[in-house]
Amino acid sequence: MSELNKIALKILSNGKGILAADESNGTMTKRLDAVNVESTPKNRLAFRETLFSSESMKDCIGGVILYEETINQISNLGKSIPELISACGAVTGIKVDTGAKNLANSPEEKITEGLDGLRERLKKYYELGARFTKWRGVYSISNNYPSKLAIHSNAHALARYAALVQECEMVPIVEPEVLMDGDHSADECLEKTSEVIKKCFEELIMHKIDLSGIILKPNMILAGSNSKNKISNEEVSDKTLECLKNSVPTEVPGIAFLSGGQSEIEATENLNLISKNNSTNFIMTYSYGRALQQSALKFWSKDTTKITETQDVFNHRARMCTLAAQGKWTRDLENK
Repeated sequence: MSELNKIALKILSNGKGILAADESNGTMTKRLDAVNVESTPKNRLAFRETLFSSESMKDCIGGVILYEETINQISNLGKSIPELISACGAVTGIKVDTGAKNLANSPEEKITEGLDGLRERLKKYYELGARFTKWRGVYSISNNYPSKLAIHSNAHALARYAALVQECEMVPIVEPEVLMDGDHSADECLEKTSEVIKKCFEELIMHKIDLSGIILKPNMILAGSNSKNKISNEEVSDKTLECLKNSVPTEVPGIAFLSGGQSEIEATENLNLISKNNSTNFIMTYSYGRALQQSALKFWSKDTTKITETQDVFNHRARMCTLAAQGKWTRDLENK
């Protein structure tokens, strides 16, 4: 077992998932504005530190993805944020891409940037305590998209990123996200997501990536957010598992789903059925941002001094997600 594989399994095992707290300052400002809290470094840290020092961090969260600002901050307890996270037994991660920009010659689509200077940045993040990283490629579905150009360009960038990360002895999260936006059917989502993931692995293999030392972070297979033909949770599970069985090499240790705009309950219910029906050797778990934090953020925004009560809200959501990752969640547990 390689060191990278050990790190990946530490993050994913025993129903543990990943807390995606890597919102850029711009995105975090939108989230805080929506609940009438001023977006300052102090407030952003106060909310995140509340989550990172919650009881459920020990039992439910195997890894936390941070943003550049947060990994450099010192908690109110005097510890660095990576120290606070590792004290809970979780692994510190860092978002390393610099965002999605318009793709040249296909401006309706996006290419993720951030390869320039990445090797040097990775060394710095490693010294700060990071042991895994995240890079997100985004793809839209419509009549003409995603184009071959977008699929190839983003797969190539993800593979180059993964190679640099493994060179620095960290685990890369490979996140090719096919967006829910649009009126496409679940079958179109299945077709396009399969094509995207297959091309990613083609490039990862070409770049000699140790597949046992990565984590795949894909979308679930869903109908578009504006589609009139929504599918049942069982169909989401079936189509998602079909996609992964046919697209992901068996060496990959685990798959941590993004929530992709689903509500907290939807993301939990779909993960539960995927885990329950999982006949592969892949560990199935979660890497959620909003679907882990939203209720806690709403509660905290009403009175930012109510730390313990905010943590109770977060602990409940984290426990529900971890039960779902083990296929043990039921809807009636939400009310207990």
